[in-house]
Amino acid sequence: MNDYEINEKTLAIVPFSNYKSIIYESHDCFILEKPVSKIMDSSCKYYGSTFEGRQKGTAFLTGIRYKAPIIISEENNIIFFPTSSPRLKECAWISLNNIKKYYDKETKMLIEFMNKETLEIDISSNILRNQIFRASMLDSVIRKRSINR
Repeated sequence: MNDYEINEKTLAIVPFSNYKSIIYESHDCFILEKPVSKIMDSSCKYYGSTFEGRQKGTAFLTGIRYKAPIIISEENNIIFFPTSSPRLKECAWISLNNIKKYYDKETKMLIEFMNKETLEIDISSNILRNQIFRASMLDSVIRKRSINR
């Protein structure tokens, strides 16, 4: 499989190597022969924008420019946030709206999704909380804007 678009069931996209990514979706997990950055950009394009366009949109709506969350699809309320700078090869992307809870696990974090699946991520609790807060802020701005239409 070489083509993939992020959807409501996508939980996370994690780099596997320079040219491969692990897709976590519902109760499934598979490797895609594409880097995370290409999957993010092609998914943004599928929903009508580019990765760069989504980043600029986030900056305009929230002022967040560094490690910015992005809305993949406004219609489907699909918002993802990066675990580090998207320029870094170890950057993973996590679905905000599929997170149920998260726990400290030594130097890593364990994320529990709504469907009870879990994912261990190499990120500090402070960074994860901050990224969730920033993505929630983007979600709030978008929801308020759609209510006022």
